[in-house]
Amino acid sequence: MRKMTKAILLSLVLGVGLLATACPQRESIANIESNPSKFYNKEVGIAGTVRDSYGLNIPLTQIRGGVYKVDDGTGSIWVATQNSVPSKGTKVGVKGRIQNGVNFNGKNYGLGMIEEDRKFRGN
Repeated sequence: MRKMTKAILLSLVLGVGLLATACPQRESIANIESNPSKFYNKEVGIAGTVRDSYGLNIPLTQIRGGVYKVDDGTGSIWVATQNSVPSKGTKVGVKGRIQNGVNFNGKNYGLGMIEEDRKFRGN
């Protein structure tokens, strides 16, 4: 019984360690903007408030997507998504890849992020 408890505890510790290493490091937008080549095409996490959003979402179809601007207090960055866009004032955490020349609907938004995952934060 004691060996089984140790094996379960060891498995749990290793599992949590693997999950923790898979999460991207959260960066400030100012840090990303000051050295974009360091973060180019790398997975990064940011968190902040949505300041602007433009999107398209047609109910009952697969047509959706857009861009939204996230401000973390140190700067702001455009995020392109293939999902519905969050509304202005929403607090979000976003994981994605930094790109130069993010385009949506024929408009170039410059340095931006391609969203891979998004979480909504409470007030």
